[in-house]
Amino acid sequence: MTDASGAVLELQQLRLRYPSSPAWTLDGLDLRLAPGERLALVGPSGCGKSTVARAALQLLPKGSCCEGGLALNGRDPRRLAIPDLRALRGESVGLVFQDPMTRLNPLMTIGDHLLDTLRAHRPEMPARTRRERAEALLEQVGIGAGRFNAYPHEFSGGMRQRLAIALAIVLSPPLVIADEPTTSLDVAVAGQVMAALRDLCDDLGSALLLITHDLAMAHRWCERMAVLDGGRVAEINASDVVLTYPSSRVGQRLLAAARAREGGATPASSAATVVLDVQELRCWHNLGGPPWAPNWLKAVDGISFRLNAGETLGVVGGSGCGKSTLCRALMGLTPIRGGQVRLFERDLLLSRGREARALRRSIQMVFQDPLACLNPAMTVADAIADPLLIHGLASRASARERGRELLERVGLGPSERFQNRLPRQLSGGQQQRVAIARALALNPKVLICDESVSMLDAEIQAEVLALLRHLQQELGLAMIFVTHDLSVASGFCHRLIVLDQGHIVESGPGDQLLTNPQAEITRTLVDACPRLPV
Repeated sequence: MTDASGAVLELQQLRLRYPSSPAWTLDGLDLRLAPGERLALVGPSGCGKSTVARAALQLLPKGSCCEGGLALNGRDPRRLAIPDLRALRGESVGLVFQDPMTRLNPLMTIGDHLLDTLRAHRPEMPARTRRERAEALLEQVGIGAGRFNAYPHEFSGGMRQRLAIALAIVLSPPLVIADEPTTSLDVAVAGQVMAALRDLCDDLGSALLLITHDLAMAHRWCERMAVLDGGRVAEINASDVVLTYPSSRVGQRLLAAARAREGGATPASSAATVVLDVQELRCWHNLGGPPWAPNWLKAVDGISFRLNAGETLGVVGGSGCGKSTLCRALMGLTPIRGGQVRLFERDLLLSRGREARALRRSIQMVFQDPLACLNPAMTVADAIADPLLIHGLASRASARERGRELLERVGLGPSERFQNRLPRQLSGGQQQRVAIARALALNPKVLICDESVSMLDAEIQAEVLALLRHLQQELGLAMIFVTHDLSVASGFCHRLIVLDQGHIVESGPGDQLLTNPQAEITRTLVDACPRLPV
């Protein structure tokens, strides 16, 4: 049921301040969501998007200050006793997280996850009815009742997110909040997950609040869009209107940044030196079986390409196609079963000792999540200097000086402002700049970027991509840019290769693949790729 005003969520001049912050994260926010409505919440990093969800559910740190009007299904969650608040969270609103594993218990089967929720909120429901409801939900989200006794670790990222959707709607809530639900998924799987979420919300008549940094995805799945800035709604309108004629300055900035990241790459010189030459690379994983007939997973199966100095090669494909295995193989992090990798005409696989270490230093990687590769207890200057100390290439004093230089180079200057901060004291974009600086510490010739901008909002994405372009031109870097976003890849990369089941199925300039895809998987990715309105 909804409140008398007909809203499932209503915020009036809502202000929220976290205990460690002197400033208001939300500062006079007005927002109203009607039954069955699909609204996208977009905005730059730090604007308060995720805080809206935390405020609505009162999932706030102790000592937070929350003032103003807040009604969830006609009830103010701040005025409820703990048992009533817990009931409200499950029955009035379902939450789909960015990383489903933060909600899933690895020791419980997926069926038990659903049964546990139903037992907690529907104790009067017969056990047989609960089981039937859980199995029906698994069928609805595309998992299937046959996987009832499977565990979360046996599922792909897309399948785990489908389970998260099932958990969010198991109690048929009038409101579903999805906070960056497809960030880590490729475009094809993301499209399937969002279609399942939309269809289920339509079937239940539930409203959907989609929190995302991806303007194109917001436009594709939501009729209306609200742009946040400084904890307030800067504009709210039909998605087509916001992305065609944005009325706010922040909306104009976000749209310009989103279009900039889809802009074409500067052509690479055809006379450039070949830096990396990969021929018939094979990475097979033994899944068991008798020694005379092992069961091989051919994650990478005969991939060949060349990479020139100053060139960016995009690697795209669906989940499980071999993108990440290729990266790990080139970095020496996964065994290679066959083929040849030549770096500056020297065989990387046959080199040993000092030569091998020197060659390996020439290939560095920037990961998707910078916090996963930065020591949380180490200052950013020390984190950047650490590779130099590990390889014995500098004294501690000169390594820290190099760290300060690199902070300036990646746009974190003056270095005195940042050098003594811990990673969690930086924004997501700043963390990624530190990760890039760390990768550059050993003066690499090849930089591998594995989904390195997928977790960032449009403005920060554009800034990081511009930084990478600048560094490439300044340092002559060759780059391998792995992404599930064809629109970003086609704009940033000089040419693309498309992987499917460990093979290259198509290659060429990005605009050619977008307008005239030949391989079936490329057509699937193009069809699934959200695009901004022209």
